[in-house]
Amino acid sequence: MFVWFVLSLLTLPEATGTNAGVNIKLTQKGLEYGRQTGIASIQQKLRTLHVPDISGTESVDPIGKVQYSLTGMQIVNLGLPQSSLGLVPGTGVSLSIANAFISLHAKWRVKYLWIIEDSGSFDLAVSELSIRTTIAVMSDDTGHPSISMINCATTVGRSSITFHGGASWLYNLFSSFINKALRDALQKQICHLVADSIAEMNPHLKTLNVIARVDKYAEIEYSMVASPAISSTSIDLGLKGEFYNIGQHKEPPFSPKPFSLPSQDTSMLYIGVSAFTANSAGFVYHSAGALSFNITDDMIPSESPLHLNTGTFEVFIPQIAKMYPGLMMQLLVKTEKEPILTFESNNVTVQASSTVTAYAIQPNSTLSPLFVLNLQGSVSASVYVNELKLAGAVTLNEIDMSLAKSYVGPFQVTSLDNIFKTVLKVAVIPKVNARLAEGYPLPAIGMMQLVNTQLQVMKDYLLIGTDVQLNPLCHDFLFWGGKNMLPQCATRVLKHQGFLYGVE
Repeated sequence: MFVWFVLSLLTLPEATGTNAGVNIKLTQKGLEYGRQTGIASIQQKLRTLHVPDISGTESVDPIGKVQYSLTGMQIVNLGLPQSSLGLVPGTGVSLSIANAFISLHAKWRVKYLWIIEDSGSFDLAVSELSIRTTIAVMSDDTGHPSISMINCATTVGRSSITFHGGASWLYNLFSSFINKALRDALQKQICHLVADSIAEMNPHLKTLNVIARVDKYAEIEYSMVASPAISSTSIDLGLKGEFYNIGQHKEPPFSPKPFSLPSQDTSMLYIGVSAFTANSAGFVYHSAGALSFNITDDMIPSESPLHLNTGTFEVFIPQIAKMYPGLMMQLLVKTEKEPILTFESNNVTVQASSTVTAYAIQPNSTLSPLFVLNLQGSVSASVYVNELKLAGAVTLNEIDMSLAKSYVGPFQVTSLDNIFKTVLKVAVIPKVNARLAEGYPLPAIGMMQLVNTQLQVMKDYLLIGTDVQLNPLCHDFLFWGGKNMLPQCATRVLKHQGFLYGVE
């Protein structure tokens, strides 16, 4: 349920950094959705309430001691018509339920004057029942989230008991103390049930992994950089939001700049993704050598007038065809340093410094170097949210080339502009866009669906405003601890958390 998403965000282990790469704001609208979905689960859980058999002895005038037993108590009706979920600054979450009602049916038996016995059944109607509890959120000694109930109070406003069977003159004699015994038992059992329900979430919170696997090269860390700021209307969290190479957490040569989310409350959830997060991705993929592309002629559309062979380049560099007549060519495009991404209002651009090495492919498949170009390129990017991931696409703006080294003598680099622009557009950009379309996981919402999502490009960060709803496939997993979890939900959750990369 949504409330557990709130708790899991609150209890992510803290990192040692200062500024956040990702900021999250949970609004009052989001808490209201948590209340609506959570109360349905609590009501279903309360229907499993078990009131143990009660027995005892009471002195009843004028007949003396009466031994009684109440057995087989079952809930026949239950309702939670009023509830509220609030924030406790510096602590966690408070839950209040008011005007709840419970109806019980059970059997009674009495023995008095040592030998006389009587029995029957009864119905107990409890109304104006209130439940108030405060839930603390923390991290355990392994760095996983942990929750516990700080306090719980249950108040039974009114109750009435109706007896069936037996001698009716006995009813009024012992109804008062039986009524009290039942009220006390209910109050005690309800708080135990609430505490058990909270404790049952801890094994599942332990499955929350703050390291989200992206692909074979990268993972994202979403640990907290500071304690959550809890006000009366929202929860603000700062997450590290940094890409790392798999198994090697090396810091980039730049740090996140502080930023804060605007005060908005039209959506349940706001997520701010900084330029630092995106640039840490560029640093990771460059360090891993993943921003390197081999381009061969079979990647060029057959209808293109330009192809990767020495005959095409003969027009611009005549000595190539003389030295390597009739050979196919291969290009190696490789970043020289990490690309730099910039967020401006409604605009995303990426600057990249690369080299392009051209080779002639010999008949025995060996590569003979022809020349090396320095390439400065600029692309524009569009960014969007796809299900639970942030995705995008780029288009080429401009390139600036210079000759770094030639193995075939001097030539005019500017004459190759059109060739390389075409190659980049038809071979490199589609590969980049195919990877960007796969997306990058957003933090800690693997069992939710995003709806009514809007994305704005702000100065130095992306602002995602979204509502959420419970994934129907994961309903049983969230409400019942996985006992009836569907395989589709299991795959979805594990894949999002990085346990099953590449599994569909």
